[in-house]
Order: sequence, then C-alpha cells, then structure tokens
Amino acid sequence: MRALRLHGAGDLRLADEPAPVPGPGEALVRVTAVGICGSDLHWYDESGIGGVALTRPLVLGHEAAGVIANGPRTGQRVAIDPSVPCGACETCALGRGHLCPAVRFLGYSTTDGALRELIAWPLASLVPLPDTIDDAAGAMLEPLGVAIHALRLARVRPGDTVGVFGCGPIGLLLIQLARAAGATTVVATDRLAHRVAAAGDLGAVAALVEGGAERETLLRATGGRGVDAAIEIAGDDDAIDTAIALARPAATVVVAGIPTGDQSTITASAARRKGLDLRFSRRMVHTYPRAIALVEAGLVDVDAVVSHRFALADFDAAFRTAARRDGHKVLVTPVGRG
Repeated sequence: MRALRLHGAGDLRLADEPAPVPGPGEALVRVTAVGICGSDLHWYDESGIGGVALTRPLVLGHEAAGVIANGPRTGQRVAIDPSVPCGACETCALGRGHLCPAVRFLGYSTTDGALRELIAWPLASLVPLPDTIDDAAGAMLEPLGVAIHALRLARVRPGDTVGVFGCGPIGLLLIQLARAAGATTVVATDRLAHRVAAAGDLGAVAALVEGGAERETLLRATGGRGVDAAIEIAGDDDAIDTAIALARPAATVVVAGIPTGDQSTITASAARRKGLDLRFSRRMVHTYPRAIALVEAGLVDVDAVVSHRFALADFDAAFRTAARRDGHKVLVTPVGRG
C-alpha cells in the first residue's frame, strides 16, 4: 500500500509500505476520504503541535472515512473515529475520553494517521455511514464533531447571540450549528475575504479583520449588547481578544483554536471585569450520532465547507493549497471505492 509520511517541516514523502495487520478487535479499512485539518498543517509547518514534536516519520490525517476490508463487516462504509481513549482511567470513567492522558489519536504523536491506502483500527471506532452520507461527508463528521463539542461548551440556547471568530471549515460549521440551535444573530470574523463571504452566505453577519474596526461593526449587529457566547476558532490572540471584546458581561468564551507555537495571551482586565466564563475545547466526545443526525436532517451542510479534492499522489499540491488557505476544506482520496 501507499502511505504519506511527514519526515520534517514541509517534508512529506509518499512510499510503498506493507499493509497493516489488524490486531485483536481491529479491522482493516480501505481509506476513501481524508480531510486536511488545521492541526495537520501545524505538523506540516512546525514539525509538531502544542508542545508535541515529531520523533519519527508520521502519517498525518484524522478526518477520515473508508470501507471495511475484512471480517464480518466487510464492505461496510464507515467514518473513522480517530480517538481511542484507554477506557480505564478516572478521566475516561467520567465520560471525558477526549481528555484521556493515554488516548491514541490518528496522526498524532506516535500513532500513524489516515493518509494511506489502508489502516487497521478498532472496530468499535468505525462508525457505520448511512447511504445518505457519502464518503467525503463521512470524513467531515469529525470536524463537525469538533464544532458540536465547542458549541456544547458555549452553552448556546435558543434566542442567544453567538460570535464565531475564525471562519475556516470548523468556523463555518459552527455558524450552521449556532443557527440550528436557535441563535437569533451570529456574528463572525476572519482575515480572509473569501471566508468572510462564505460566513455571510451561511447567515452570519461577518466582517473582515481590520485592526479592530470590525468589532464596532459587529457590536452594532448585536444591538450594542454583545454576544451571549463567543467561540474562538482562528488560533490567534487577536481572535481571542475579539471574542472577549464582543462578549457581554457573564458570557461564555470558548477557545477552540490551536495557536502557532504553544502560547496564547488575553486581555485579562476585560475578561475579569466582565466576569467571563473562559473555557477551552479539545477535539470532541460522543458526537458521531448527533453529527450524522444533523447532516441527514439537512441542518448542517458539510459539503459546503469542502472546496478542493486531490488524489493521494497529488499530496504536495493538496498541502500547499491547504497551507495557503486558498479555499476551505481540502480533501484527499487515498483510494477509490472500487
């Protein structure tokens, strides 16, 4: 099989490797769709992420779908849940497996990801896809799950005003989710004009980041009151500050973006004076059933966030396109459905 490995910053190499052998409780999956996530780009650009550095050539990719290739479920189309918590620690017992200190996660640390033709992965983490959701949409259930988890932490209720700061793929999904949750007004920012336009198309009052001037525009859109819930998903300090600036007193601010390097800063005085509830979001937990239901009901259009598709052999163009932020989500197809 072919596998794409990261050997260092910007150094991706496609090579033939032996097919993985499934262990106990695992199945072999033919990978049909993989999204390139912002976290993959951190690995690609920085040779690491959030204090975790590359220690050996690593296969990236955790937003994935495929077809089971062996065992009693052969031929079943599945979304691949990238997270395998230990199931034995106190954190797992509390239902917070996404925070498990011993979690195995595709394309992270020493666990190879999905940018290869075949993967061996636990059967319990292979989520059946209905016929109404194709392989590309199946891969997008993971970023949708990340958005669902962040929105849960934001505690959005019908009638709320919501801010989404960063209009990449997860930001665009958050806008849709906030509207589906009953938000009356959604405001959003981004540094890229085409992402601001996409946010507007999805019903947000969206503004280009322009040195802070956008904050006054969006504050007016909330009637001067500010937002009940603010979600930062850009991975930069300006977006966090905008979330704090636009949050009303006692609002919830969720930090979900991953910064370059491993440091974020906030304007502490503004957050303290407003008594904000500052929360941090990591990955997702127990979201696949909800994600599938939302897509099937037509409440979230995951196809709307996919702008580019590449074959695995065109990996260089795929990652360069994703790194330039030319569009929205870049999708790679390691193998066809045949």
